[in-house]
Amino acid sequence: MTLSRRGLLAVGGAMGALATTASVTGTAVAAGGHGGGRPGVRTGFDRLAADGYRLLSGEKVGIVTNPTGITSDVRHIVDVMHPDDRVNLTAVFGPEHGFRGTAQAGGSEGRYDDPATGLPVYDTYLKNGQPLADIFTASGVDTVVFDIQDVGARFYTYIWTLYDCMEAAALAGKRFVVLDRPNPMTGRAALGPVLDPAFASFVGRREISQAHGMTVAELALLFNAEFLAERPVELEIVKMSGWRREDFFDASGLPWVPPSPNMPTPETAVVYSGTCLFEGTLLSEGRGTTRPFELLGAEGIDHRWADAANALELPGVAFREAYFAPTFSKFAGKTVGGVQVHVQDRVAFDPVRTGIGLLVTAKKTWSDFGWRPDNAIDRLSGSTRVRTMIDAGADTDEVVGAWSGELAAFRAKRRRYLQYR
Repeated sequence: MTLSRRGLLAVGGAMGALATTASVTGTAVAAGGHGGGRPGVRTGFDRLAADGYRLLSGEKVGIVTNPTGITSDVRHIVDVMHPDDRVNLTAVFGPEHGFRGTAQAGGSEGRYDDPATGLPVYDTYLKNGQPLADIFTASGVDTVVFDIQDVGARFYTYIWTLYDCMEAAALAGKRFVVLDRPNPMTGRAALGPVLDPAFASFVGRREISQAHGMTVAELALLFNAEFLAERPVELEIVKMSGWRREDFFDASGLPWVPPSPNMPTPETAVVYSGTCLFEGTLLSEGRGTTRPFELLGAEGIDHRWADAANALELPGVAFREAYFAPTFSKFAGKTVGGVQVHVQDRVAFDPVRTGIGLLVTAKKTWSDFGWRPDNAIDRLSGSTRVRTMIDAGADTDEVVGAWSGELAAFRAKRRRYLQYR
């Protein structure tokens, strides 16, 4: 394959020359090595800016981003790019919660002009296919850039904003560039069940595992080759430098900005891919507390749940009997009992197994245990299996073992798109 001028990105100064790799599904701008020491992570945006935005030269640029699109000195990338004559930023596209992050879960900011920059902000939330392609066309951009911090779980909607925008950009004939950021729960392994396509929704469009263990740039490469192959987008990624697959977010040296209102800390992200399953139950998943997804509970639960969960001896985690009063969402204003999840060894901890173990023990110890009437658990877990097996009395190992074959197949597929060691 012949590389375009955009594929020949090189940077000067301290970063040195960058190698490039190409495939029929996209061009990856490779990161430099670690050298003799261990530098902090430089995000895809940091490296793009250090190169003077040459990858975007001569084009009208729109960016899909939110409050997590920041530099290491906590300036928003839109505020950095807008006054810079080296890049022609002409539009912003906001996802769930909005570009500036003013909306709660299930909301967005709509169409408006950003007061800080005057740039038009278009709403992408719950839009896909041709309607989203029409938005890209109406914006007048040549290239759509994506830069949002993900948290590593299939049901976190930003990766499906990525997927929908890639598909729409292909329909609109726009180039697509992904600026990479760390997976805060590491990129060591994929965990959990793989989505059954019959249960596709905005919390899971395509067949990936519950905890995917990939960065957004790696996911973009996988999406383009595996799921958009009939009409792939012209895709390029800008990799990070300094990030390794085993790194948790605190090893990056980057500032943490909550990607959504109920993702306040990197520690939340570590447990989220397992405990978010409680959104599909009648129990509180901790929304409306200072520890969402770490505090779980309901009226009528006491110490017996924590005792049963600790008896499972799940690796890397312990459970404390806890009482709390959510300020909104389930049980708002009421004091409920439950557990607090305390991760004691992040490397040994398996968030998906932990989530299943907590569901199994909650059902055994709380007589009012039940699923949401809309069976949201099936969309979150990707099939009816978790719900029906737990209802039938299956234990943690039986439920987790049920997806071993499909997970092994996804892990093998995933390896082809991994960009970091």
